[in-house]
Amino acid sequence: EAAYGQEMNIQFSDVSCNSVAQKIYVELNNTVPCVRLLNATHQIGCQSSISGDTGVIHVLESEADLEWPLSKGPNPPYMVLLESSLFTKSIMMKMKNASSRVAGVVVVQKTSPPEFSPHTTCPNENTGVYTETYDHNLAHCNTTVWNPRGNGLSYEEFDSPVFSLKEDNETEVIKQCYFDHNRVVNGSGLQYPLCAMQLFSHMHAVTDTATCMRRSSMDFSTSPVMVCDPLGGYNVCAFIRPYNSTAFGHKENESVVIAAARLDSRAFFLEDSTGAEGSVSGFVTLLAAAQALREATQEAPPTRNILFAFFHGEVFDYIGSSRMVYDMKNNMFVIDLDNVHSILEIGQVAVRSGTNLFLHSDPVSRRNNTVHDEVGVKCFYLWHASLTDFSQPLPPSSFQRLLRARAIPGIVLADHQTDINNRYYESFYDNAAHLNLTYPSNLSPEEQLEFVTDTAKSLTEVATAVARALFKQAGGNNSQVNKINADPKTVTQMLYGFLVRSNNSWFQAVMAPELKDILQPNPPQYYVGVAKSSHQANALTYLVQYLLANLTGTATNLTQSQCKKPDELPNESTYLYSYLWVQGVVPPNSTQRESFCVRTAVRLVKAVSPAFDLGDYISKEYSTWTKSQWKFIKARIFLVASRDLEMLTLGVGVAVLFTSLLVTYFVRTKADVLFSSVREPNNAAY
Repeated sequence: EAAYGQEMNIQFSDVSCNSVAQKIYVELNNTVPCVRLLNATHQIGCQSSISGDTGVIHVLESEADLEWPLSKGPNPPYMVLLESSLFTKSIMMKMKNASSRVAGVVVVQKTSPPEFSPHTTCPNENTGVYTETYDHNLAHCNTTVWNPRGNGLSYEEFDSPVFSLKEDNETEVIKQCYFDHNRVVNGSGLQYPLCAMQLFSHMHAVTDTATCMRRSSMDFSTSPVMVCDPLGGYNVCAFIRPYNSTAFGHKENESVVIAAARLDSRAFFLEDSTGAEGSVSGFVTLLAAAQALREATQEAPPTRNILFAFFHGEVFDYIGSSRMVYDMKNNMFVIDLDNVHSILEIGQVAVRSGTNLFLHSDPVSRRNNTVHDEVGVKCFYLWHASLTDFSQPLPPSSFQRLLRARAIPGIVLADHQTDINNRYYESFYDNAAHLNLTYPSNLSPEEQLEFVTDTAKSLTEVATAVARALFKQAGGNNSQVNKINADPKTVTQMLYGFLVRSNNSWFQAVMAPELKDILQPNPPQYYVGVAKSSHQANALTYLVQYLLANLTGTATNLTQSQCKKPDELPNESTYLYSYLWVQGVVPPNSTQRESFCVRTAVRLVKAVSPAFDLGDYISKEYSTWTKSQWKFIKARIFLVASRDLEMLTLGVGVAVLFTSLLVTYFVRTKADVLFSSVREPNNAAY
């Protein structure tokens, strides 16, 4: 293939190199691969062969066009390029079942279909509270199928590579190469050379989590190679009245209301997940509610404490929430389950015109009169939302993990009464456009940051209602309630930063100088990632941590050196607070930032499944998801010669080789004759 590639006259305007390889290949740099994930029983996702997979490019223009790569095409295997509108389960499964003729698939992200969800119809089916023992009538989504659009594509296994490609100049290069060399016109045969593509995404892990973790532990080399890594990261937590961070376990006479939201989302291509409605709408609302509560809780502290909890890894069997419950049960958290008074979780709340908010509760725990009454009180506080049917179970939510441990009063606030409204649940279409996050075309990026969208106005109203309900639930003074209002400017800035461009002036101002590189001209990644031994969180976690710190913390007069060592000062304590040095804003007519130190109760708490601490890789109680390691990911295109020309070239090469060997043998055997010299007589005269 590559050895017989012909020089391609396809170059990007800014690339100039005399390398032979770079004259043969065009490297594709804006690709995102589908990778392999494993759990206690399965492996899912995609991979290439160890040397990569190569195929002749075929651009799929309709489902009927599948006949060419699957049966009619004379030059298999094919590398199929299709637009996202054709990225359906039926098409993908047809190509999967014809793996001998389809070497791989490249999906070009373009227009959004009416609906698409590659997730399952019953998310986190086996790790929520609704098991056969809890209530068999509610198990396995028997009463409510929460995601009826789910086709389960994200949970299929593909033995060929599948890549995502942005609609940009690289896509145009591939299509032009196809039209110039591969496209069939009026049924005529193809003329060589043909345009081909090679995809590399070989995965190290196989079978299941137990197998890959065992293989990782068996490496006795000086530089051990991990075959797979547990999924996980960090939860972001903050109390309105902080506790000593080193004193774990039960707190006497303390009652805590938990306000929760999830951070992560996923898609078929993990790095393409954006989760605009699935997760961003919820945690942005909770961040805005936390800011709205700051002043009221300082002026008139409620009798109960409030814990803001942002859980990571919830898409993969509730990694973050199950970890917090595990820590509470084992005295490894600053409070225990007996300190938890109730919980209010913010689910998908992308409220649109004509829709309402709904309160979901657990029908099983509400059979207890105390729980039932407390849920009724909380619903009264959120009077503008409607309580769903008493017999309906909770939607997929972190609250379910707390209920597995104890019957705790609580509700989940969402914009759907029965099944999920989100047409793009856990897919790469759940983005800013899906939330109608649009801006006038004449605005600069900074003006877009300040522009209050209709979506921001809707979420501001929800955040205000949530903040007031939390204040009342925590026993706050009713005289303060009407003073609690979320800020629409803050909400619109957060939506812009999380869904459009994280590298903006506001996010720059609230971040630490050493973390400024995580800000990019695009949204952060919402896939949870893998648990790192370096104790580093991912970009999303840091963004939420620093935003929550700036929205609820206190700006101090500490210098940068004091901010790093606050315990040396008489009135500061790292046991109660974290101290974060942030960049600050750039004043007008200045080039220097006004950096300062923030005192905050925000903490990062490990969000890694307890199954990996316990070594129970076949656990049915906790998440066992891992991600395979790989050597490298690469995609490239080139021109490939005909098989006849390849064979002719090979034949000529072999002939030249044997001819060279024969000549070498002959020369060596006759060397004494060919290279002998005649000695002249000693008395020769000149």
